[in-house]
Amino acid sequence: MQQDEQLHKIRHSLAHIMAAAIQKLHPNARFGVGPVIENGFYYDISDKHSFTSEDFKKIEKEMRTIIGQKLNFERQTMPIDEAIEFFKGQSQDFKVELLQDLKNKGTTSIKDSGDELVDTKAGKVEEVSLYKTGDFIDLCRGPHVENTTEIPKEGFKLTKISGAYWRGNENNPQMQRIYGVAFDSKDELDEYLRLLEEAEKRDHRKLGQELDLFVFSDLVGSGLPMFTPRGTILRDLLNEFSQSLRLRGGFEKVWVPHLAKTDLYKASGHWDKFGDELFLVKSQESNDEFALKPMNCPHHQQIYASRPRSYRDLPIKYLETTTIYRDEKKGELLGLSRVRSATQDDSHVFCTPDQVHEVLGMLVEITKEFYDALGMSFRARLSLRDDSDGYLGDKKLWETSENTLRDIVSQKGLDYFEEKGEAAFYGPKIDFITKDSLGRQHQVATAQLDFVQPGRFELTYTDNDGSEKTPVMIHFASLGSIERFMSVYIEHCGGAFPMWLAPEQARIVPVSEKFNDYANELKEHLAKSGLRVNVDNASESLGKRIRNSELMKVPYTLVVGEKEQSAREVAVRKYGQGDLGSKPMDKLALELAEEANLKTSK
Repeated sequence: MQQDEQLHKIRHSLAHIMAAAIQKLHPNARFGVGPVIENGFYYDISDKHSFTSEDFKKIEKEMRTIIGQKLNFERQTMPIDEAIEFFKGQSQDFKVELLQDLKNKGTTSIKDSGDELVDTKAGKVEEVSLYKTGDFIDLCRGPHVENTTEIPKEGFKLTKISGAYWRGNENNPQMQRIYGVAFDSKDELDEYLRLLEEAEKRDHRKLGQELDLFVFSDLVGSGLPMFTPRGTILRDLLNEFSQSLRLRGGFEKVWVPHLAKTDLYKASGHWDKFGDELFLVKSQESNDEFALKPMNCPHHQQIYASRPRSYRDLPIKYLETTTIYRDEKKGELLGLSRVRSATQDDSHVFCTPDQVHEVLGMLVEITKEFYDALGMSFRARLSLRDDSDGYLGDKKLWETSENTLRDIVSQKGLDYFEEKGEAAFYGPKIDFITKDSLGRQHQVATAQLDFVQPGRFELTYTDNDGSEKTPVMIHFASLGSIERFMSVYIEHCGGAFPMWLAPEQARIVPVSEKFNDYANELKEHLAKSGLRVNVDNASESLGKRIRNSELMKVPYTLVVGEKEQSAREVAVRKYGQGDLGSKPMDKLALELAEEANLKTSK
């Protein structure tokens, strides 16, 4: 048995054991579903008792009692009508609802849940599987451990509770979702909890407030972040670096408006796919229906379509950093990670089929250089289609395109893996998955092949034999959503940005007001070297002002007093390293300017 498969069974079994413990402590509790998730499990519960973290110790104690009873997980099958009557007798209304769906529809839908209830096939469902653990019986497909003795008693912990709508539908009752984490040993659990504690310290929402990077306002609206001067410096520098790499690769800037007629998205296919996520706008001057743009590719295709194109013109490469808008559910918004206004460093390439290989190779190199500068390694995920009907275009063309992506990542020596069902509806893609300093994975950059939209918009170019051909379109972004990337990057570096990205690169702290003139002279000298520098001459103690600079994670704190002014020097403190001694003003300016010009993560 592979270790990860066994751990999956342990986590799934613990979800049932937690439900069994809650049923023992709260006999009237009603249960939804309890799937395995990354690092652990959860269970959705409905009960008059409002659970809090104070309940966790009691539940964990009861769970360990159940584990200590050396109980088997016994699988049973039951005719579906009998199962419905059984769970009615248990007053488990949510289980009954799921079973009735299985009976009437042959399937069931639970948004965001990996808990499969039955191995559904085309046709009528006649029986379902149940698992019995002691007195607790649950509707479940499994798999589970054979006996509770396989579960480490000290390898799990309940971690948090949140509200969750039944089956992910906001029109349904709200349930209490209790989360737990589980590992093979107490040591692994302790290490995970340590990382979890570190993650809380690095939470970008917390750091965003402490470091004065971005704000939200109820008057502006949920999911609509606004960036302060400090935060704007950071996002602009990230975008400028991204743009510089693409401009060097022959991309040209374009600009499009922030709304368009809904006809544009109906033609592109986005209306059918994402219509519920669009912000709709009514014109007071005409009968036209508009939408705030949810993506930029249809606009860029209209620029391409504005004049005849020849094979000699290709590849044509457009780039634009611009904001898109999607009507995300309020309950799913999360800091900068999930917003309603997201700014993309978007790019679109129109090329011939035989140029695809070269263009994708260039985009991989751009991605490498970008993430090397940030000190973030990545893997490539080949996001391929599955056998469902949610994709457009000829299957043979899909197969050819997927093989092209395999060739690219292999030739570029990328560490990659494949995942079916992750393709865009218009084509396969290379998604770049980075790992942050806490080992968490995030999808960031992406390069996507599109052989559907150009045809839908009847885009053409004249080939060398005079025939009209349809170009291939490649979507690319280094950052993706700048907001989402910033949430990842802020947490990756804990808000301690490298010199070239730091909103404030140096802070000058005069010992007393007698040295304000020298502090201002130093500021002017450093600013001439292109450095972002401020003077803190507040009426607070020297120690507090130095601490304030440290709390703001300013790379360099420069202290000036009698000794420094007389010698034309500066006492230098570096964040994370402490006192570096004194340096002459001119030498310091040169060294800091050189460091600020280096695209490095250090």
